[in-house]
Amino acid sequence: MLAALGMFVFETNSALFDRMGRDRDWRHERTPRFGARAASQFTGPGEDRITLVGMLVPEIAGSYSAIETLAEMADEGEAWQLADGRGYFYGTYTIERMSEDRTNLLDDGLARQTGFTIELSRVT
Repeated sequence: MLAALGMFVFETNSALFDRMGRDRDWRHERTPRFGARAASQFTGPGEDRITLVGMLVPEIAGSYSAIETLAEMADEGEAWQLADGRGYFYGTYTIERMSEDRTNLLDDGLARQTGFTIELSRVT
């Protein structure tokens, strides 16, 4: 198991990502002061976003239905716990965006490869 988002497991039989990016920020409110630098106060954690990028090649690894399963999870609007295969718990995330890029199409329109990008946003 590479990772799990809720009950969806990223593995050879479903979908494998080969790149995981994480973008986090923290909030600092600033108040201008005359003749001095602005005063700064830490007000807490900000956004925490994760981007998963991978490729489905169903003849080798992955399943066409994996992307649809993730889209159905996104349609529910629920937040899902994200953990990696080592047991590290990242937090609870919503699926904000997904994109697909189907290539090497067969004559019936079936893609031999489907690249995907999934963007997650942390809620807790």
